[in-house]
Amino acid sequence: MEKINTDYKCLIEVKKRIDQKKADYERYNFSPVQNDILKTFFDLAQEYTSLEEFYLISVVVLQEYMGVAAKLYLVNDATHELEFVCGSAEGLQIANAKAPAHIRLNEEMYAADGVFVVPIFTRMLPSDIQPSQDNATLQGMLEVEAPQKLTEQEKFFLGKFANRIAFNLYNRRIFVQNIKHLKFINTLVMDIEHNVIIPNMYFKHLFNRIRFKIRDVAALEKKMNDMQNTMHSNCNSCDGMIRQVSELHQDLVDYHQEMLRHHNNCSLFLESLFRRDHFEKGYLVLRSRKCFVEKEIIFPQLEHFARRFEAQGITIEKPADMAEPIPLRVDIGLLSQVYANYFSNAVKYTEEIINHAGLPRKAVAYGRKLLPDYFGIGKPGVKFNVFSTGPHLDQEESDAVFTEGFRGKNSMRQNGTGHGLAFVRQVVEMHGGEAGYEATEEGNNFFFILPVDER
Repeated sequence: MEKINTDYKCLIEVKKRIDQKKADYERYNFSPVQNDILKTFFDLAQEYTSLEEFYLISVVVLQEYMGVAAKLYLVNDATHELEFVCGSAEGLQIANAKAPAHIRLNEEMYAADGVFVVPIFTRMLPSDIQPSQDNATLQGMLEVEAPQKLTEQEKFFLGKFANRIAFNLYNRRIFVQNIKHLKFINTLVMDIEHNVIIPNMYFKHLFNRIRFKIRDVAALEKKMNDMQNTMHSNCNSCDGMIRQVSELHQDLVDYHQEMLRHHNNCSLFLESLFRRDHFEKGYLVLRSRKCFVEKEIIFPQLEHFARRFEAQGITIEKPADMAEPIPLRVDIGLLSQVYANYFSNAVKYTEEIINHAGLPRKAVAYGRKLLPDYFGIGKPGVKFNVFSTGPHLDQEESDAVFTEGFRGKNSMRQNGTGHGLAFVRQVVEMHGGEAGYEATEEGNNFFFILPVDER
């Protein structure tokens, strides 16, 4: 019964608003041309979907029906400054085109220099969502040519027309923002799965190894107790058992340290992926500070992957070109994941080759190279390399290897999503750098180049 009463009240409210609108439209007394402007605007606003097309509709419809030039100025979300985005005569403008001095944000209409300027102003959010009493959004200003003084009715119409622009513009911007947020969240979920959840499964493997070792210690303890009870043990057997206990103890210590490293690594990745800033902004936000890449990023990742390299018979070749430390301003958590992706791929795809001396080689090497003026005169870059032995990628693979979802021809026997290198490219480009691949004499080099921040 309560729902029926609520629905009935809603119906009464809607009918009441319709009656109010009928009265309003009679009071507005729009001319046939003004009504045609509104109808054309609404029809075309539904027909054209992009923001740029909507900007054009907002000014050109006035030009075509009223014969007056119109310009659209909007607030830049990043700089909070008014920008000239579109004119009925000029068309779409380039980004960051500043508004002229006579155009200023104002909640009231005003006349200036032969033009009439109307605020693009709407109230969208109810007070229970946005607690402020003033829930208005001033999105920009609409400039209309006024060669002669406008009547009060014309000013009123332009205010209503600007309101229609504001409503549609707000909804379109929210729609675009929501689409970007959804794409970001989908990508972030893949980042979390690829860089955190899947590696975190390694904990289970470590726990099992420790459980087996603890079981062996318990069995040995029982055996020692039994021998002590029978008093038939000899010194040699006691010494052997002591050595076994010592070895088991050292193994447990080693596994414990490895678990701590793994936990610290996952914690770092969790912090860098689950920052509130990412979700508020709708994209990855850097938290950069100066660091020494080899000491603070490469070494911890090498320790993290050391057992897996060893298990695959892969030698880690340390460089001679990183003796002189170069401090860079980077996001340590995100750049650590770049190296984690490169080393993870190296574990999977490094293969043994016969080197130039005729000897077998199965190795991973890392290093760096300073590139003077790489990003312009006086703007050096640093190239960081992760090399692994094995057959080269073909041209098609090398062109697409950093593309989302791409997996190489030799990847079918390996688990993966094709997301890791796309993530690498995204993070490196966020730092103002470049990621790439190159075939070398005895294998493959995956690299990235970062600008040297001399601040």
